[in-house]
Amino acid sequence: MGPNLILNSIHAPEPVGAYPHARRIGDFLFISGVGPRLRGSSSIPGVELDDSGNIKEYDIAIQTVSVFQNIKYVLEDSGSCFEDIVDITIFLTNMKKDFPIVNKLYAEYFTHIQACRTTIEINALPTPIAVELKCLAIVGSSKNKQVG
Repeated sequence: MGPNLILNSIHAPEPVGAYPHARRIGDFLFISGVGPRLRGSSSIPGVELDDSGNIKEYDIAIQTVSVFQNIKYVLEDSGSCFEDIVDITIFLTNMKKDFPIVNKLYAEYFTHIQACRTTIEINALPTPIAVELKCLAIVGSSKNKQVG
């Protein structure tokens, strides 16, 4: 069946709970939900918090690009890359306001890989963020030629 490994990136933000960044089982790489935080910090790009730690305002474009970078870190530190992604789930806290911007950025970063995708609106995420991604990759699939 291949390797069964728990993987943590040295570049992506630390998980906020008792889970790894990714887990590889055989050729499957399951990536936990990843947000826009910066490694070693509680700083969240594109987010302004009030004195109580609640979101005062946010820039979904800045957060989204940061999430994409963090996903890239997890993939690369796990021996993979964007082109190996086969499925993406996007979690948004405001679908109506943020989906058009996230969708435009997604097209810039991911159209070439043609991964399956689901976008879901949720009430809140565990930290004061507006977007999170969860991915499934097939390690080394980018090396395979497309047939058909």
